[in-house]
Amino acid sequence: MRAAIRARGAVPAVTAIVRGQPVAGLDDADFERFLSRSGISKVSARDIPWAVARGLDGATTVAASLCICAQAGLPVFATGGIGGVHRVLSGAAFDESADLLELSRSSVVTVCAGAKSILDLHATVERLETLGVAVVGFRTGEFPGFFTAHTGLRVAAVANSAGEIASAFLASRALGRPGALLVVQPPPAAAALDAELVEEAVSKALTAAATAEISGAALTPFLLAEVERATGGRSLAANLALLEANAALAAEIAVALADSR
Repeated sequence: MRAAIRARGAVPAVTAIVRGQPVAGLDDADFERFLSRSGISKVSARDIPWAVARGLDGATTVAASLCICAQAGLPVFATGGIGGVHRVLSGAAFDESADLLELSRSSVVTVCAGAKSILDLHATVERLETLGVAVVGFRTGEFPGFFTAHTGLRVAAVANSAGEIASAFLASRALGRPGALLVVQPPPAAAALDAELVEEAVSKALTAAATAEISGAALTPFLLAEVERATGGRSLAANLALLEANAALAAEIAVALADSR
């Protein structure tokens, strides 16, 4: 992702909480330390004050990353897939990611491949609409399903260039609109998975999660790991490909924003 950003003339800045300090731009030593995962906690927006007060190391969710971007004045953020409304597990309470609320109040262009395939995508799209989050498809009229390009869920606006997205974001800011501009693009065609294959893998993962009584912050990583196992590693390959593609698009938007000023 960092190489893709640099190749397009932008500067990558990985967000994290480093020894209690919110950071936009991990240095190489900390970057390698975070990739080892040892002693690194998962930090959402609500967890930032506690992590700061305790001097913790934390890898940021989309919600926490948006908080840091907004505070640091970074206008563009790239991720894989956003969190959303979870599918209802047997006996489980309603579960919705904090990413959605944070998207409604952080003025940052957020580039992703839709919401993670393990989620209730229809409910997630409905919640984005309710929260007033503008969603723009990049060269697609559908809201992607992370590993899959086609979901049948339509988006209201389609952009064909980074410049169009930059213009829309600047217009949103000029109007004083709160919230992110959520830019969705499908995973690269060569890496995208068949929707039926993904649905079967997700179904098995949900059953495994219910059996193991997995919930809360542990649910998403558990489900993604189960889907990777069920697809023979193909979901991981798709994930890596879409991360790089999203980073490249985010860099192009950042450059277009800089050129517009």
